[in-house]
Amino acid sequence: MKIEPQHVVSLTYDLYVDQPDGTEALVESATEEQPLTFLFGVGQMLPKFEENLSALSTSDTYDFKLTAEDAYGEHDEEAVANLPLEMFQGADLPEVGAILPLQDNQGHHFQGQVVSVTEDSVIVDLNHPMAGQPLHFKGKILNVRPATSEELAHGHAHGPDGHHHH
Repeated sequence: MKIEPQHVVSLTYDLYVDQPDGTEALVESATEEQPLTFLFGVGQMLPKFEENLSALSTSDTYDFKLTAEDAYGEHDEEAVANLPLEMFQGADLPEVGAILPLQDNQGHHFQGQVVSVTEDSVIVDLNHPMAGQPLHFKGKILNVRPATSEELAHGHAHGPDGHHHH
């Protein structure tokens, strides 16, 4: 079956990023036992990732690269936040390199990596860990099926090969 919007897609992938020495390193994988399953065309995935898959069908393999711009954006030197130490009262101060779960005033969740800890604040880099990096995806389409009306209403895949509600 061909991938179309409002279809549930299960696929394997290996994600590679470029290393300083010119080689590629595998940073993430989804296997046939633990595939990535998502509702296509609702904005769950990177738009260019979906665009590259849009002509494929079940059992097709794929191999494509996304530029940093089409993936998680260029690394933004300005995307740092100074979190006042008061925020961490009663908790241990995070160490440099720690990933902090954060939330903005609109309730969006995101992560920041601690760059330094000063006397009065914790400085956090808000760039996505893969910002500034081209992403190289290789994998295989395992299954494509029309989404159920319930899945469409919820905006994500359900069932044994989908999203579980806890």
